[in-house]
This record gives sequence, C-alpha cells and structure tokens, in this order.
Amino acid sequence: MFEATTILGYKADGKAVIGGDGQVTFGDTVLKSNATKIRTLYEGQILAGFAGSTADAFNLFDMFEGFLNEKRGDLFKSVIAFSKAWRKDKHLRQLEAMMIVLNKEHIFILSGTGDVVEPQDGKIAAIGSGGNYAISAARALDKHANLAPVDLVKESLQIAGELCIYTNTNIKILEL
Repeated sequence: MFEATTILGYKADGKAVIGGDGQVTFGDTVLKSNATKIRTLYEGQILAGFAGSTADAFNLFDMFEGFLNEKRGDLFKSVIAFSKAWRKDKHLRQLEAMMIVLNKEHIFILSGTGDVVEPQDGKIAAIGSGGNYAISAARALDKHANLAPVDLVKESLQIAGELCIYTNTNIKILEL
C-alpha cells in the first residue's frame, strides 16, 4: 500500500470519471497539498491517474500515451502492451507505482509487476493509501444513493480525505 495519494475511477451512465486528492507526502511530512495526479490522454478519450512517486508519474504517463498512440486509442490493447513493457523494463519494474486508466467502456488498474486488473464490478477502481476508504465510500454511494458519477467520485474522495492521513480534500476531477 502506498502512503502517497488516493485515486478513484468510476464509470456509469455512459460516463467515465477519475478523481484524485492533491497531497504529496515524504514520510510523515506534507510536501505539497495541491498536486495534480490525474490527466486526460489520447486526444481527451482516456483518463488516467497515478499513485507513487511524482517523477515516475510523468515517465509512465508518457510511456502509456505512446502505446495509446501506437494502438490508435484502443485501451485494452494499450494496457496489455504497456504492462508487458513496464514489467520487462529493469528500472521501471522497480517503481512502487500503480495507475488507473479508463474510458467509457473499460477501467483497469495497472502495476509494474505486470498486473492488469479490471475490477470485478467493472466500474469502480481505487489506488493509493486512501484507496480502500474511497472505494468503500464509492460502492456504498453507488448502491444506495442516486448521484451523478462526478458527484459520487467527489463525495467518495472527500470521505477518504477525512479518514486517511496521507490523503487530503483538495480534490481534482476529470470526466468523459
């Protein structure tokens, strides 16, 4: 588990949403409270979020976008190719990092060990130190509330930020 961040991805009602908190920590010290750990990729058709070292995020986002371009935006083919490359690279596989990538059709969690995980429910994924708090809140809200996808992500991250000491409530959200 990373003591780094909280990223939550959600897809429902023909929409895809990703959100992340803004906290960057070093040990038990907050270095920055307004970092952006999510972005759009491939001409605004893919959403991605990152938990791990900030410096690693830029390299991995660029690398993944290269695969998206090569595979013409096919998310499934891109995550498979990216995962193989990440796992095989001697330096990159040492990174303690994870990513969530999604579009309106698919959502995946990726790791340097070669994991490509599509959530069991096919619609909610969370990573980072506050990930368990965020996914618990998102599942409860998905089941028992009637919220728009963007509001569900925002409320779930708010709850995670109130519980996890490595997560704050400076939330950024992107939507397709």
